[in-house]
Amino acid sequence: MNEQINTIFVCSDSVGETAEAVVRATVRQFDTENVNIRRWAHIKSEEEIRKIMEEAARIGSFVVYTLVLPELREMIRQEAVRLKVFAVDVMGPVMEAFIHTFNFSPKQKPGLLHQLDREYFKRVEAVEFTVKCDDGQDSASWKQADLVLLGVSRTSKTPLSIFLAHKGYKVANYPIVPEVKPPMALSELKDCRFIGLTMRAESLVNIRTERLKAMGLPSGVTYASLERIVEELEYAQSIFRQLGCIVVDVTERAIEETAGTIMEALAFESK
Repeated sequence: MNEQINTIFVCSDSVGETAEAVVRATVRQFDTENVNIRRWAHIKSEEEIRKIMEEAARIGSFVVYTLVLPELREMIRQEAVRLKVFAVDVMGPVMEAFIHTFNFSPKQKPGLLHQLDREYFKRVEAVEFTVKCDDGQDSASWKQADLVLLGVSRTSKTPLSIFLAHKGYKVANYPIVPEVKPPMALSELKDCRFIGLTMRAESLVNIRTERLKAMGLPSGVTYASLERIVEELEYAQSIFRQLGCIVVDVTERAIEETAGTIMEALAFESK
């Protein structure tokens, strides 16, 4: 019998990325995949809130929200009490703490985090660069990279690259294979930082086996064998040493956690 699908509502007077990120981080703490997140963005009126809260009550959901305008926050609180819907204010308590501690008044302008400013365009440029330089492509552009991620197959190079690009880093990534010597273009890079991604061999066996199953291929091929994977990881470590990589073990780590570790290491080096 299938497990019930549980739905969480995310509401915002901006795009809702902050609230959704909090929800997704929370969901990962629970042993379930049957969670659906429904997002409402750019909420402007109390009527919109009333309809959303009534729908949440109807299907047995709870609501996570980031609303800047006090009248909208108050409306969602009132509706939560009226309809007996659990509502979580992500931004409000922090804003109140800021006001009471530092005696500042908020701008009360939705979407300040997502204005089309210089940082926004920097992130867009970084994402475009990272997509272009994924999986060893366009080596002529690598000299523009802030980071180069290296690792064997299935060590999360691509999703991690994209996540870091959204943080403003231009990222290239290169797959390490024992039979293929890394290109000279890597050793010629001067103004970027190399990041070596590794993983416990047993975990990589499981990931590659599941990947083969998803592709309809037999699981007993060399690609997913422990012996082959150990060989690849050892070869990768030799490349990491040659290039002076920051080495990060990604075993059972979320992309966000790995990215945080990398950014912390970069910040420490810059001190």
